[in-house]
Amino acid sequence: MPRARSQQVSLSDTPYYHCISRCVRRAFLCGEDVVTGKSFEHRRGWIEVRILFLAKIFSIDVCAYAVMSNHLHLVLHVDDKQAKNWSTHEVLRRWHSLHKGTLFTQQFARGDAMPEYAVELVERSAAIYRERLSDISWFMRELNEPIARQANLEDECTGRFWEGRFKSQALLDEASVLACMAYVDLNPIRANIAATPETSEFTSIKKRAEAANNGTQPKTLYPFIGNEQANTKTGKPNGILFKLADYLQLVDLTGRIVRHDKRGAIDLSLSPILQRLGIDSENWLVIATQFEQNTHGIVGQEQSVQRYKNAQPRSRPNKRCCSLLS
Repeated sequence: MPRARSQQVSLSDTPYYHCISRCVRRAFLCGEDVVTGKSFEHRRGWIEVRILFLAKIFSIDVCAYAVMSNHLHLVLHVDDKQAKNWSTHEVLRRWHSLHKGTLFTQQFARGDAMPEYAVELVERSAAIYRERLSDISWFMRELNEPIARQANLEDECTGRFWEGRFKSQALLDEASVLACMAYVDLNPIRANIAATPETSEFTSIKKRAEAANNGTQPKTLYPFIGNEQANTKTGKPNGILFKLADYLQLVDLTGRIVRHDKRGAIDLSLSPILQRLGIDSENWLVIATQFEQNTHGIVGQEQSVQRYKNAQPRSRPNKRCCSLLS
């Protein structure tokens, strides 16, 4: 039986999650349907635009994404503290970009004079919206539902477009986050629909590579902030604690290995960053090519998984935990 979403997402253990949504009824997001000959490539653009739009609205950062033919991958970072610091006006501004809200929230947002009881109702509504804007389930709902409606309209049909539940994996440490991001960014390479990471359309790695050419990072993606020691002096860092150049090189070299099966070069090519991640080079190749097959609900190094298990007592062992990165 699937675990309740509230049990899968525990921000006290980790703010990072790998989410996957798949289509039903032989539906396509992109590519060409071999039965009808109809192309659905344009739908990849729909979903990429929606992902990057929601990243500006929610207090949830997008670390990586890949839009494939009939499914999509996301690596998300939940910043619930950011949402708690928003003013009521800021919460309403963000929520109203997604939904109309109520008559009272619209009046409050405009600055209209309101009776005290109405202001209290607005504050209650804002508290609900604030919680939703830092909730992964709401992020995925706001991503998937508009795409489903648009696809159904185009297909002139009704019914489900996505599977009922999106899959969620908790990423317990930096090693699992980087491994999952690389797996997501290399999906088009593995599927043989792109020759290189920087030419793989509708992926985060393409966005990062394009921005890196100009010496910047995409504003809509969670940034790489470099050395851990340099960024923890002023408090908890707001970004991924590795250099962007290291990550781009790691993905590129891993992609070459995936495509050409050159296992012999992995130690020489990838040793420095893998040592910092604490991942054996042979393990890295398994992770980067078979993340979904070899991981389940919880992913992390052995000590991270054990800490999670100790903090989440259960009546029976949790077989969905995975310490592949040990």
